Amino acid sequence: MKYQSNSPEDTAKIAAKYSKVLKAGDVVCLNGDLGVGKTVFVQALAKALGVDEYISSPTFTIVNQYQGKFTLYHFDAYRIADCDEMYEIGYDEYVYGDGICIIEWGQNISEILPEERYEITIEKDYDKGENYRLITIEKLGKELLANEDIGD
Repeated sequence: MKYQSNSPEDTAKIAAKYSKVLKAGDVVCLNGDLGVGKTVFVQALAKALGVDEYISSPTFTIVNQYQGKFTLYHFDAYRIADCDEMYEIGYDEYVYGDGICIIEWGQNISEILPEERYEITIEKDYDKGENYRLITIEKLGKELLANEDIGD
């Protein structure tokens, strides 16, 4: 499904609505250029899932953990040189556990991502305005072929 955002507030509303489809064990990959709003999306998603802590991008720590309705694991794979780095921090335990994993820059570790996952791509289009974003949410996997509409 595709959603249009014209502000960080719009992006937050989309993320909050999307949070309602998530369940324990889900993996969400966030892709897009630097500065498109991936962390804004994660912050709103986490808040909607009951996380009270400030959410920051784990660029140097690779993963941050937060507690809300679910345990939320927030990864940043931007600086990952190879997938072995992910395994060294216990990647399998997080991704195949009972929490929800949000992975920014998931395309950098595509060869180790679970087949069943959500892919969210955030894109800018300056022709439509400086704050415009196109947010595409897809559900992937052998049993997850249908995309879910999160509503208006």
